Amino acid sequence: MQPLTYAVFVELAAADPAVVGLVLKGSHAHDGMPTEHSDHDLYVVLADGSTTDLTRFAGHRTPELDLVIVSLDEFRAAGMPGFERYALARAQVVLDRLDGGIARILAAKARLDADEASSAAAEWLDDYANSLYRSVKNDRDGHALAARLDAADSVRFLLELLFALDRRPRPYNKYLEWELARYPLPGWDTGPLLAVVDRISRTGDGHLQRQLFAQVEIAVRQAGHGAVLDAWGVDLDLMRGR
Repeated sequence: MQPLTYAVFVELAAADPAVVGLVLKGSHAHDGMPTEHSDHDLYVVLADGSTTDLTRFAGHRTPELDLVIVSLDEFRAAGMPGFERYALARAQVVLDRLDGGIARILAAKARLDADEASSAAAEWLDDYANSLYRSVKNDRDGHALAARLDAADSVRFLLELLFALDRRPRPYNKYLEWELARYPLPGWDTGPLLAVVDRISRTGDGHLQRQLFAQVEIAVRQAGHGAVLDAWGVDLDLMRGR
């Protein structure tokens, strides 16, 4: 039997009336990102309560094709919240039998609502401050490895924070440069931002961390999250380098 290819499966699924949507995610949904090793990651969305022989492909995974077969209700819930949210936020619609309904579901995943974004930003800000504080304290006390590891953690939390402030799910590391090249974060110059997080991740440079924190503090206070930082009290002085 010949391996099931992406093109063959799409043709098969499109002919099945139980299928209301096909959604391609992963490298093939990001222009310029696929390589010879990239498979096709495909969501197969079935009408609620429908039956189809396609369920025999549930869990199908080969170097060519990775299938996720879900009901419409399950598709609405996917990544809300969860690791899949970014993947679906940037996914491509291959088939939409709901007059744009599949596309609207994806659009909803790509945009955090105001309360969700505000709550997430406050949490990520506190996590960022925690790791930053630990890094600069370890640097001060001569614990170089700990300082670098905490600095790397702080970068992860910072990126979560900055995307939450823009009401977007953070991209996976693989797609960070791709995302920012096409959809920059408001108020941040993409090139310098990527350069500084790269250097901090590699070196744990305390001076650079404090310079970046100064910019972050302005942004989060303007966004209404000053109380999160103020709760750190005198420890802010170490983060600021005073």
